[in-house]
Amino acid sequence: MSVVQDMVGAAASPNWGRIPAVTVTAKARLMGDTVLLETDAGPLWLTLHDFGARLRTGERAIGGYGLLAAEPAALTPTLEAEDDRTVITAGGLILTLDHAPLSFTLTRADGRVVQSSPSDGHFVRRFRLPPFAKLDGAWFVSLDLRSGEPVYGLGEKWGQLDHRGQLLRSRNEDALGVNGQWSYKNTPFAWSPEGWGLLVHTPSPVTHGVGYAPWSQRAYGLVVEDDHLDLFLFAGGDGPALLEQYTGLTGRAPVPPLWSLGVILSKAYYRTPEEVIAVATEVRAKGMPCDTITFDGRAWQDTDTRFAFEWDPKRFRDPAATLATLKAMDFKICAWEYPLVSVNNPLFDELAAKGWLLKDRRTGEAYRYQWDLEPFGPVLTPLPDSGLIDFTHPDAYAYWRDCHKPLFDAGVDMIKADFGEQVEPDMLASNGETGHALHNVYAHLYNRCVYEAAQIYCPSGPFLFSRASWIGAQRYPAQWGGDPQADWEGMAGNLRGGLSWGLSGAPYYATDVGGFYRDQRDPVLYVRWAQAAVFSAHMRLHGIGPREPWSYGPEAEAATLAALKLRYRLIPYLHAVMETAAATGLPVQRAMVLACPDDRAAWAFEDQFFCGPDLLVAPCLNPAGTVTVYLPAGQWHRFPDGAALEGGRAHTLTLALDEMAVFARAGARIPLGPEVEHTGALGGRPVVAGYWTTG
Repeated sequence: MSVVQDMVGAAASPNWGRIPAVTVTAKARLMGDTVLLETDAGPLWLTLHDFGARLRTGERAIGGYGLLAAEPAALTPTLEAEDDRTVITAGGLILTLDHAPLSFTLTRADGRVVQSSPSDGHFVRRFRLPPFAKLDGAWFVSLDLRSGEPVYGLGEKWGQLDHRGQLLRSRNEDALGVNGQWSYKNTPFAWSPEGWGLLVHTPSPVTHGVGYAPWSQRAYGLVVEDDHLDLFLFAGGDGPALLEQYTGLTGRAPVPPLWSLGVILSKAYYRTPEEVIAVATEVRAKGMPCDTITFDGRAWQDTDTRFAFEWDPKRFRDPAATLATLKAMDFKICAWEYPLVSVNNPLFDELAAKGWLLKDRRTGEAYRYQWDLEPFGPVLTPLPDSGLIDFTHPDAYAYWRDCHKPLFDAGVDMIKADFGEQVEPDMLASNGETGHALHNVYAHLYNRCVYEAAQIYCPSGPFLFSRASWIGAQRYPAQWGGDPQADWEGMAGNLRGGLSWGLSGAPYYATDVGGFYRDQRDPVLYVRWAQAAVFSAHMRLHGIGPREPWSYGPEAEAATLAALKLRYRLIPYLHAVMETAAATGLPVQRAMVLACPDDRAAWAFEDQFFCGPDLLVAPCLNPAGTVTVYLPAGQWHRFPDGAALEGGRAHTLTLALDEMAVFARAGARIPLGPEVEHTGALGGRPVVAGYWTTG
């Protein structure tokens, strides 16, 4: 077993004594705005920036994939070069590097920000963990952690938001639920409320031992599975400042079309055009607020031959007429896709002949991806062997992008860009990248391609739902949290995944309201999930089986419709929050550590969140209707009934089925829109009909 495999194992406790630390071999030199340090592992380039510092070993042999919105401008530094130490100063920042071994301290005017982990000594040797180490095909970096210092970010993670004590790998996986460490959306960006953050700029997997005891409970160790190291260090004052710095570097989300804030109705899946039209007709007849209806994968594609932008001819003799009928009822249309082409479709051979599919590097032929059929069983139709579109090939990229034009011309408004986690190590891209390094960044290329298609061809504005994501995914909104189990812990995990994604620089997220699989037709669970989702950026009812409110019984129908009506009245508020997200990187759903950076007691309440700056939401996560909510100091009022509660303490409430635990600070002024059944009635802009105030 290699050192890297040992270190990323689930219970790894590597023999750190056999991993030599990197050492500086010559005095530093100033080259323009960049400082060069020669080390026994090769040259290290150092720059200071408005946000902090960058340490890198050069450029990757294969391109950067546009993960950064732009290359950041460096500050002009002052250099003090000595035999055993280098000090770089610019813009109020001081980067101090000791040479033997290589370690760093980044400070700003108000004190230490972040440093390597030399303070974590070992009885036998100077360091428990090497500050920097070059491994076979990887780098190791360790940072110091203070006692009790929390760490957040790293993408969509289902467990505790504070990752202290966890071993997590940044690698996109088809998680098949929200119960393990695997997740669909990852980014090797983490931050601490102590005022620092880091980003490993790489397409490759990164393993994070965040105060992970088998490594060190007082250090943050990073295994970067790339020969190239490109490490950004951020020096923000708190969570909001750090997110602003990170999204300033990797890009911010645009404000999505207004109609995307409405309810998206979906299931896996509507089997015929007659079924989907009947459901749409019932939605309008019952006065259910709803903007979008979804054709999931099996709803419009032939599973045996997908994906080829073809409506299944056995069921859809006239897809244009089906879409026109839905459009006449004021629905937007969402269509599912994934970036794989069945070997049973003639398109597979056509694309393979052009070199537009990822290849098998052992044979040079188009790779035939074989699905693990275990998750399908009686629930979903097994999938045939498939090829993956090679988005690194410019012609393949343009072809896939432009294939969306007929869909948008026919009336589709939104793409559900599913999957993207299927790149295997033995795959080879046209740009020379192997599957190991391409695996994560593939989702970024896929999402960018589909989003560009919507920018060019969709008359109602660009918007997509993607499942897999990597660094910079927020530029192509939005994302949903895939496949939660339809039970209370599935709901809780799905909500935490969204909060964690927001703590990672991505402001928009939707859960699968009702749960995706193992549906028990639990009306209370469904209502509580819908009530929580009212206060998320986007709201989708989705799962295996019907998700219309009336399918859960009359009480659930009444409570859910009341929640959906409130959602539509909140559109002016949500739209304003999204404008803030586009300007600053702050998410719509803000975990307590982000919303209350100066109230450490609030950070422990990880299941509650703020929706924007003014509404505090405590989802009900149990069938008894009980909620314990912490209200920060000050006077608070229940929303919307106005009942007063004192802050600075926790309150336990018992909710009726149609009640929600939502609160606003005294003095809050919440814009509310009119009651409508779809955003088309608003004329394409948020309409303020009045304000809710606390008096």
